[in-house]
Amino acid sequence: MLSNNKGGSGLISFIINSIKMSLCHIYSFFYLLAVVIRLFLTGLIKPGKVFKRKQIFDQMYHMGIQSIPIVLITSLFLGMTLAMLSMYALSDFGAELWVAGLVGVGFTRELGPLITAIVISGRVGAAISAELGTMQVSEEIDSLTTMGINPLRYLVLPRFLGLLIMLPCLTVISDYFGILGGYLICAMKMDMSWAYYKELTIIALSLKDVITGLVKSLSFAVVISMIGCYQGLIVSGGAEGVGKGTTKSVVNSLIFVIVMDSFFTALFSYVIV
Repeated sequence: MLSNNKGGSGLISFIINSIKMSLCHIYSFFYLLAVVIRLFLTGLIKPGKVFKRKQIFDQMYHMGIQSIPIVLITSLFLGMTLAMLSMYALSDFGAELWVAGLVGVGFTRELGPLITAIVISGRVGAAISAELGTMQVSEEIDSLTTMGINPLRYLVLPRFLGLLIMLPCLTVISDYFGILGGYLICAMKMDMSWAYYKELTIIALSLKDVITGLVKSLSFAVVISMIGCYQGLIVSGGAEGVGKGTTKSVVNSLIFVIVMDSFFTALFSYVIV
């Protein structure tokens, strides 16, 4: 009986400590986000004193330009897959022409932003966490502070801005090649011309669909960049800690991307008419 009581109290203590640690991480994360947003707003007023253009352009190149091939290939084949599945389902009703509109709306509202964010979470989010985590365990970040350089302005802000600019651009590329993938299937199966396919897609699309996807991509950029930076800055324990931090960064980014996606889908579908 005594051992059972000890086991129960130990479990309760573990749960309480886990909750406290989770609340501490949540507070620290939003504090970091608030500081970065403050730096961003200050940079809009005094860009020369806050923004480092070369660093921002470097991050835009590494995060955006170098991610184009994987986003392009993933979106193209996903668009082809969506078109094949849609054509299979709609063929029973003789409504194969709706495939163009379905692929267009599906990619601009949902699949384009989501698949791009998932790809970037694995490629960029992990890289951010690994880079900052390595600098943290090797005490490079402490050295920057000692030299009077704000590590958040020097390291976090360029990554935040780089992804904030490039993720919507990558989403537009994903949308285009997803729609192109759908056209390839329609061209092979129904001998549909590109002009007709484009016309059907434009008829089905609305401005709200495009805005929904871009708003999602901006929120995903904030989530991925800030989670990657936060996990990198709190790394401890050498190389093993860097590995664990990188894994947590990718997992947490994917979870919160999907949560944010559901939130904005509900918001734009049922609240904002």
